[in-house]
Amino acid sequence: MNAAIAAGLVAAVGVSGGANAVELSPDGVGQVLIYPYYTVNRNQQTVISVVNATNAAKAVRVRFLEGYNAREVLDFNLFLSEFDVWTASVFALADAGLAGVGAALLTADYSCTAPSRAEWTGVLGPGLPYQEFRSFAYTGTHEDSGPTGMARTREGHIELVQMADLVGTLRTAVTHRSGGIPANCNIVQSIDPAHSGLLPPTGGLFGAGGIVDVAQGTFHSYNADAVGGFSRTVLFSAPGMPTPSLAQANTTPDTATAHTFDAAGELFRSDYPASGQSSRAIDAVSAVFMASTLLNEYNVDASAGSSTDWVVTFPTKRFYTDPEILGVPLGSAGALPPFTFTFGQPADGNGNGLSCSQVGFVPYDREEGRPVGSVGFPGLPPVQIPVLCGSVNVIGFISRNVPATESVVLGSKLLTRLPPFSMSGWLRLSLDPATQPHTLRASRDGDVFNGLPATGFQAVNYVNANVTPGVLSNYSATFRHRVLRTCVNAAAGGCS
Repeated sequence: MNAAIAAGLVAAVGVSGGANAVELSPDGVGQVLIYPYYTVNRNQQTVISVVNATNAAKAVRVRFLEGYNAREVLDFNLFLSEFDVWTASVFALADAGLAGVGAALLTADYSCTAPSRAEWTGVLGPGLPYQEFRSFAYTGTHEDSGPTGMARTREGHIELVQMADLVGTLRTAVTHRSGGIPANCNIVQSIDPAHSGLLPPTGGLFGAGGIVDVAQGTFHSYNADAVGGFSRTVLFSAPGMPTPSLAQANTTPDTATAHTFDAAGELFRSDYPASGQSSRAIDAVSAVFMASTLLNEYNVDASAGSSTDWVVTFPTKRFYTDPEILGVPLGSAGALPPFTFTFGQPADGNGNGLSCSQVGFVPYDREEGRPVGSVGFPGLPPVQIPVLCGSVNVIGFISRNVPATESVVLGSKLLTRLPPFSMSGWLRLSLDPATQPHTLRASRDGDVFNGLPATGFQAVNYVNANVTPGVLSNYSATFRHRVLRTCVNAAAGGCS
């Protein structure tokens, strides 16, 4: 077990770009951004933004990942000038009058991309380029037992990884001139990864997302999770390559160190090997997202027109469960802790080959009431042990006697149903249940995190149909999950 971190080191962690370990930034600024959810279901759109808060130009990999197995549906390189902002919208092709059932990305932003915007699928309206999402990563020789249609692209999550800072001719090329147009995007369409104008990334990115339902008048906004201290080396690669990835975290050439907090709020470190065949750098990223329990509220009061969904996303799951990444045959065992089954493994705990993980839950009403004994409800059979099967999961608080194939708020097909215990209250969602414990592999110094690497939020709608005719009275809100973390170290008696 490592000794307690010195005061000077603790202070350094809070400096953007200066952290010497992977950390989930409490200030929301870092080198990697995770947007827990995008969707175009039920005529919704998802808007995203990323801000470069520094005076250094940046090269960033943008990657959209579908919700079942986090297979890539779109990726490209984005180049941000100093103090730049890039915005885009994910929409359903059919909602724009285009052929197809999948999703696409639309932007009015002039920041340089590779491939260039001129190479995207087409143009909507007054010169707005759009790019359709693609299915090649989960079809043909890449089938993985999940759906193979384009509808699979309609919901998932997004990750942005800063690959490098740009200097010299590269910086000049992406810098915006009059009218907000970069000087020369052609220069960055094909960059040699050894180019002298690529420097190690220094962070300084923050972002946000929002799920918009124009017809209903609701907007679920959230801040992207920011991971700081991710890399001290240049990670640049051409678009379409599997790198950079979250498995490339590095603190030193052979170590990826995670900084997390214990239950008392004390900062501690966990070191993982980060080089060669034995690299477990992904564990450092998972460590900062590990949760033994998620806490949040719910409201399904019919008199208030309220309904609630929870988004629970496992941003690193594919590195532990995807057969292509693991190098094992589809349908075989071989998942890595903290997950139990590979994607496509028949006996995955739910019988559907989608890498399901058992979770536990205890609901409360607002007056500390909770079910007595086994979790069951009057007039209904006992609740089965719930499972979360995707990289993205949406828990819908839906009565068990109400047929449902999608969640009420977000229209998600990645649905796990939980009947509400009361009209309003809160829930403890255990990601380390006694029926199927989940633990991350031990760090070099013996730290073992319980639970699963998770992020997400509660989305609640209030739809009031009883106001004055012609007056729209719909409201929406989004609340980030609160996290309980459990770390044990048998040799040292605890993580510190």
